[in-house]
Amino acid sequence: MRLLTRNANPAGSGSLGFADYPTGSAVPPYAILSHTWGAEEVTYQDLLAQGNGNGTGVVQKSGYRKIRLCGEQAERDGLRHFWVDTCCIDKSNSTELARSINSMFAWYAGARVCYVYLADVSCPDGDGDGRDDRAWKSQFERSRWFRRGWTLQELIAPKTVRFFSEEGTYLGSRESLLNLIRDVTGIPARALRGDPLPDFTVPERMVWAERRETTEPEDKVYSMLGIFDVQMPLVYGEGEEKALNRLREEIAKDQKGKHHEEFSLPFSLHGVPEIEHFVAREQELTEMRDALRSDGSRRAVVLHGLGGMGKTQLAIAYAKRHRDRYSAVFWLNIKDESSLKQSFTRIAKQIRRRHPSVSGLGSAMLDNNLDEIIDAVKAWLSLPNNTRWLLIYDNYDNPRIPGHANPDAIDIKEYLPDAYQGSVIITTRSSQVKIGHGIRMQKMQNLEDSLEILSTTSKREASMEDPDAVNVAKQLDGLPLALATAGVYLEQTSTTFKSYLQIYTDSWGRLQLTSPELDSYEDRTLYSTWQLSFDQIRRQNENSAALLRLWAYFDNQDLWLELLQHNIKDRPQWIVEVTRDEIAFNQTVRVLINYGLVEVDLSQTELVESRGYSVHGCVHSWITCVLNETPSEYWASFAIQCIAAHVPDQSKPKWWLTERRLLQQAARCHQSALDKTMDPDSSWIGSRLGWLYRDQGKLREAEEMNHKSLQSYEKARGPDHLLTLQAVGNLALLYYDQGRLHEAEAMYRRGLHGFEKTHGLDHLLTFRAVHHLAILYGDQGKLGEAEDMCQRALQGFEKALGPDDTVTLQAVHNLGIIYSDQGRLHEAEHMYQVSSLGSFIPPLGRFRASLLPHAPETRAGPPTPSLSDNY
Repeated sequence: MRLLTRNANPAGSGSLGFADYPTGSAVPPYAILSHTWGAEEVTYQDLLAQGNGNGTGVVQKSGYRKIRLCGEQAERDGLRHFWVDTCCIDKSNSTELARSINSMFAWYAGARVCYVYLADVSCPDGDGDGRDDRAWKSQFERSRWFRRGWTLQELIAPKTVRFFSEEGTYLGSRESLLNLIRDVTGIPARALRGDPLPDFTVPERMVWAERRETTEPEDKVYSMLGIFDVQMPLVYGEGEEKALNRLREEIAKDQKGKHHEEFSLPFSLHGVPEIEHFVAREQELTEMRDALRSDGSRRAVVLHGLGGMGKTQLAIAYAKRHRDRYSAVFWLNIKDESSLKQSFTRIAKQIRRRHPSVSGLGSAMLDNNLDEIIDAVKAWLSLPNNTRWLLIYDNYDNPRIPGHANPDAIDIKEYLPDAYQGSVIITTRSSQVKIGHGIRMQKMQNLEDSLEILSTTSKREASMEDPDAVNVAKQLDGLPLALATAGVYLEQTSTTFKSYLQIYTDSWGRLQLTSPELDSYEDRTLYSTWQLSFDQIRRQNENSAALLRLWAYFDNQDLWLELLQHNIKDRPQWIVEVTRDEIAFNQTVRVLINYGLVEVDLSQTELVESRGYSVHGCVHSWITCVLNETPSEYWASFAIQCIAAHVPDQSKPKWWLTERRLLQQAARCHQSALDKTMDPDSSWIGSRLGWLYRDQGKLREAEEMNHKSLQSYEKARGPDHLLTLQAVGNLALLYYDQGRLHEAEAMYRRGLHGFEKTHGLDHLLTFRAVHHLAILYGDQGKLGEAEDMCQRALQGFEKALGPDDTVTLQAVHNLGIIYSDQGRLHEAEHMYQVSSLGSFIPPLGRFRASLLPHAPETRAGPPTPSLSDNY
């Protein structure tokens, strides 16, 4: 490579010199010029003559100006070297010219920056970047530079491209002018941003050059060599058509191998289900391309994940995008042995139609011997030099797994070609297929991609500005099959997005049964697609299948071990086995993970117990409506009891973290199931859920739970039982928290009357009730009643607990507050001194001792059958 340098001289102008770098040597950082040729270009011979003192007229040539501008700009950018095609190539040397043309793309790609000089765009004043200057932008769009053949690679190859006007004014970069350049050239934005060129098919890249012109007809082809990363001899005079044919041959050799013609077949996906418009998944497509890039030796990719995630569609999109890299693409349905053998028969017909002399195929097909047909196809795929084929094994959902006997399972290795060559893609729901590079298919993360699927399948506008469409997309949570099903249903009915969401929520099962089938998913529907996985799970581990059924009664997100470990009455043996310890639980869940139905839940960032697992919302609806078509009252009660029993005591470390996890589980409890569960022996559930809701600020729900608990205790124990009175206190406290002081007063009065009746006037529980009522009166401003009640409570605490007990001192302090409110400051000061608590106002209110239920609050687990009889 020959570079230019600017040599300083005493006059300060600087002359140009050459620096040669042989092939393979290190080349310093350099700038490069892109331009269109004019009438007075400076050649290599001109600069040689100038260096020898014989080229005095070089600087007067019009072409010298852009060379000077390039050198000056390079110097401003800190670069000593730069390259200009007019004068850095000795075009009188045919060998150097051919080598340069074949290296041109690499030279532009290796430049630190490319300066584009637009001789037909004028912007004399200031900086053009970011300005709304219609004059120069109009000239920019019509510039001859966008129509010339060689400038295509000069636009795409460099890392950085900057545009300058005729006067040398900076107009903008390829990035800042991206939309304008895209519209002018028709080149996709992602190609202009630097996406790898192999991501674009050969026909796509050919289109970019269609409207471009060159002086020599062959140069229209030669200028694309770098675009396709091939090299070939230059034969000027052969004409554009012959040059193009040679280019196509070189592309085919490079992508499909030198012997591709011996093994090539027309690209066909006949009979393969596909959608009209594939959405997103660019990251996965790039990962597949990189994993399958090969010199001909075997490369394999396994697409695994939940059914309905679009594994088949991704494989189709890859095959269509990269079909030019392969001599042949074959599609096999491996859902069962019969389908697989039929696929091999179809492949045999394809091969024989194009290559009738293939050994063994004819006789095997004539005898209709399927095993021999398979062997013949595998033998053809194993032939030397036949290394550029792509085999796609779709629906490998029943793999043979060591340790799991299943007579219908398939061992895919028996159906792979013997020679370690070619490329293989496998789609499966099982994460245990370990043949190549695994790619786990996950839900679509971008809401706009989900809306695009809805829009294309429903033939309706579904945008971020439509809240009903957005709500549908959020509900379906990035699952392509669910989104496509919804779209097709909407296309064939007059149902609105809003109505569809309501039907989905209220009647999921009926909606799925009446939704039309999708051609792109063969005979699969949301109603049936996961049944295949479930059947295999049940054969492999019945406890895993049972756990999946149980999930219907919990929230779909964050189900964890400790939540299920409570000793609920009559729980079956399988749940005991599954929740014995973390090893047993994880082993059970791992089977579900292997089939993509469950994944580790990452929603909780801080935990005090084990991390949980989640299922997709659509899968959860299927579990609820299909696996639990007839709801189980027992399992609904089991779930509610687990949640209630797990509400932690506030003495536990970071109890609020556990409560936060429980809150979404409690929201899952159906009202009807809760009503059936709240029998006399289960009244504790309402109390504990009430505590949960109260602690988490859900006061309306807490009130509802406490009402249910109180009603249940009243019915089972009577109005004056200790548990009933504690429920009364819970409700009183809740009213107090909401500022509903009159209702709180009525509840506390009722509680006090109950304790006086059942325990007498001098019982500790009675004094607690008196103390709480005193605090309430103080907040209401009923200072006389507050003083009487507080003095009574104080006397009772001193007698029952002693003068130095914390509860007694709290009562002393509270009496001081009441005296202070009455203006009796000396008495208040005395009370504060006695309590040793000072006269400060506590942060949670003025009174010491928060309002607690009348009976001491305990948060034990579900009572044993005899526990409630001990009160």
